[in-house]
Amino acid sequence: MVHFVRYLRAYGLPLGPGTAAELAEVVDVVGFGSRHDLYLALRAAVITRTAQRPVFDRAFEVFFGSGVAIGDEVVLPRPGAEAKDLHLSVPVLRPRGAPPGEGAAEEQVAETLGGSYEERLATRDFASLDVTEREDVRRLIARMVWRPADRWSRRWGLGAGTRPDMRRTLGAMHRPEGDLLPIEMSRRKRRRRPLVILADVSGSMERYTEMLLVFAHAAQGRVARVETFVFATRLTRITRDLKLREPEAALHRVGAAVPDWSGGTRIGEMLERFNRDWSRRVTGGGAIGLIISDGWDTGDAELLDREMARFARSVHRVIWLNPHAGRPGFAPETRGLRTVLPYVDDFLPAATIVDLASVVRLLESVPRHRRVMVMT
Repeated sequence: MVHFVRYLRAYGLPLGPGTAAELAEVVDVVGFGSRHDLYLALRAAVITRTAQRPVFDRAFEVFFGSGVAIGDEVVLPRPGAEAKDLHLSVPVLRPRGAPPGEGAAEEQVAETLGGSYEERLATRDFASLDVTEREDVRRLIARMVWRPADRWSRRWGLGAGTRPDMRRTLGAMHRPEGDLLPIEMSRRKRRRRPLVILADVSGSMERYTEMLLVFAHAAQGRVARVETFVFATRLTRITRDLKLREPEAALHRVGAAVPDWSGGTRIGEMLERFNRDWSRRVTGGGAIGLIISDGWDTGDAELLDREMARFARSVHRVIWLNPHAGRPGFAPETRGLRTVLPYVDDFLPAATIVDLASVVRLLESVPRHRRVMVMT
């Protein structure tokens, strides 16, 4: 039951700390003799809203087994209002070389879906993965399905809004429906926020670069407008390279296109070039700025401060991902991080799948109102 509760929590069901114990008591009463009785009892103990039922039903089917084919991709939407904005795809893994339907494969699927293998992968630091694990983690990241937050557009459209649409109302007067005509209303349209990614590929980020670029590639295929750049000592736009469907092919093309891979880091100079050459072209529409870097900087601190402030003013929100931020005792002590943090809205770790899932949740829930920056 502990694994099942963790599994449900991973997909958004708001379960309290005592849920596992409560479900264990339910199992003691109902037993495992009837799968249907077990399903009804667990559902009654877990579900508090009707919108949560599809999530629970699918999780129960996968976790306890219902003929789900090995290799299928199981999509579990998050419950409630978030369900339409974010869901994660959980690939069902089979041991390498094992054909579908064999007993060993079935046992591996049960272990995977029971939380053992995937839970370990989800919390493993990218830098500590072996070759096989890295391949599985790449697949998990590539199958994450999500959409960033939206915004109110300046354009208006037909709908149950608060603004009278006089053009449509007057046009309806020519129709032969009678004298009394309803007033047509309009409301503002909603648009998805663009995403601008600036990823550090310098030497200090080498152990994390591959997985974080797989994450950027996943965003490229999920969001309508994504612009991605990488930097070390210079800035390189890789948006077109990441449009390739297969992550491996996209990363191979990126590697060939980036001349300063694993070089030094001059974040201030990179931001200066971005602000000068690209900002006006890619930050419109309330874009979210996502910077991925450990903050090690060998450039001019005053330049970094000035250009970071300029970058923060050009986007709706600044999110900074640091692979080391989740480590016990971590403190932003480098000169680069101390310089940029006053302009950062969200400072998050990015060393595990769990970290990236938190980033996804943040991106889909970004407040519509930008913060007010006080310049001193």
